[in-house]
Amino acid sequence: MSCYGQEKFTTPHIDRLASEGIRFVNHYAGSTVCAPSRGSLMTGKHSGHLYNRGNKGIKGKGDFPMIKEEVTVPEVLKKAGYVTGMFGKWGLGYAGSEGDPNNQGFDEFYGYLSQALAHNYYPYYLWHNSDSVVLEQNAGFAQGQYAPELIHHEAMRFLEANKDTTFFLYYPSIIPHAELFAPEKYLAKHRGKYLPEKEYKGVDDGKKYRMGPYGSQKDSHAAFAAMINLLDDQVGEIVEKVKELGLADNTIIIFTSDNGAHVEGGADPKYFNSTGGLRGIKRDLYEGGVRVPMIVKWPGKIKAGRESEHISAFWDVLPTLAEIVNVAAPDSIDGISFLPELLGQEQQKHSHLYWGFYERGGRQAVRKGKWKAVRYKVAYDYERTPVELYNLEEDPAETHNVAEQYPELAAEMLTLIKDSHRPSENFVFEVKKKSLK
Repeated sequence: MSCYGQEKFTTPHIDRLASEGIRFVNHYAGSTVCAPSRGSLMTGKHSGHLYNRGNKGIKGKGDFPMIKEEVTVPEVLKKAGYVTGMFGKWGLGYAGSEGDPNNQGFDEFYGYLSQALAHNYYPYYLWHNSDSVVLEQNAGFAQGQYAPELIHHEAMRFLEANKDTTFFLYYPSIIPHAELFAPEKYLAKHRGKYLPEKEYKGVDDGKKYRMGPYGSQKDSHAAFAAMINLLDDQVGEIVEKVKELGLADNTIIIFTSDNGAHVEGGADPKYFNSTGGLRGIKRDLYEGGVRVPMIVKWPGKIKAGRESEHISAFWDVLPTLAEIVNVAAPDSIDGISFLPELLGQEQQKHSHLYWGFYERGGRQAVRKGKWKAVRYKVAYDYERTPVELYNLEEDPAETHNVAEQYPELAAEMLTLIKDSHRPSENFVFEVKKKSLK
């Protein structure tokens, strides 16, 4: 986002959202990949306590489903009389499972259930509640119906339909996920502007076509910028629709992201400086993998143009919204309401934040104040895997490991890491056999 320092293109609608509200600079996603990050957002739990801790599927069915015992944001808001709708990518359960969005508090759902199929922007079908909606104009190799535009249309319809009641709209856009495809009217505006271009050769036919692998893109830089352009326009259209419906003064709008920048499908975070100089990308637990934008606009409540250094994370969203609507949050969550920070009042702080990533040998991290501890390949020897230590105030790019200089602090942070991880029979730190050679 240009309001966070992007220099190669601008995001005027998102920037305006930030200028009219509060922009967080120490906000973190729930995880460094999609499903657990969104699970954290929905349940108020960090990845050491989550039921869904990774991008895992059940063969022949779909994504690993949430369980009915989880209490989600929409379930909390429904207690206060809210109509709830979700439009975009779910990734927390297949159709008919306990993790189906209609079984997790959403009155209406339209979009992708499957994370893998959400890699593709001209899919053969989307879901509307329990019904699959065949996109006939995408049959074969055709590219007639661009899913992000269809999803956006349905989200706008939801706003119209519920303008006379209290509503919660969850809009997990897939832009810009992995496949770098944008409508030609957007791509044409950016083609040739970001040279030298980067060509990506993907999967354009065969059995796996539109089943997860990404399609080819000759102009990856232009396509990426075009997708951000479209996303920014869609944010602007939502804000304008809320205003048009007469709801602007009584509506909270939150914009954020579920993980750091990625390199799949031709994406080029180095070219665009997508991490803003932070170390790591998606699947890393360094700052570049988990620190994300967070903007909140609430007219009459949040002073415009504020910047917050409050350290917060996805698992704080549920208790914040629960406090706003005066409904008790579940006792078992890890989140802390940041409503006081939004209102400019004294804010309770976290003792620490924790992340666990179960792929690539296992990764864990914890932040406590200005200190950040990271350790990789924990699956190989969990008890003795060394910890790296960084002072984020002096070294936000995590380039200087000071664990040897502060051994007692490093040991304390390691204890926090271990204490924050509750073992799960479904998600264990992954060791690849070939990695043991």
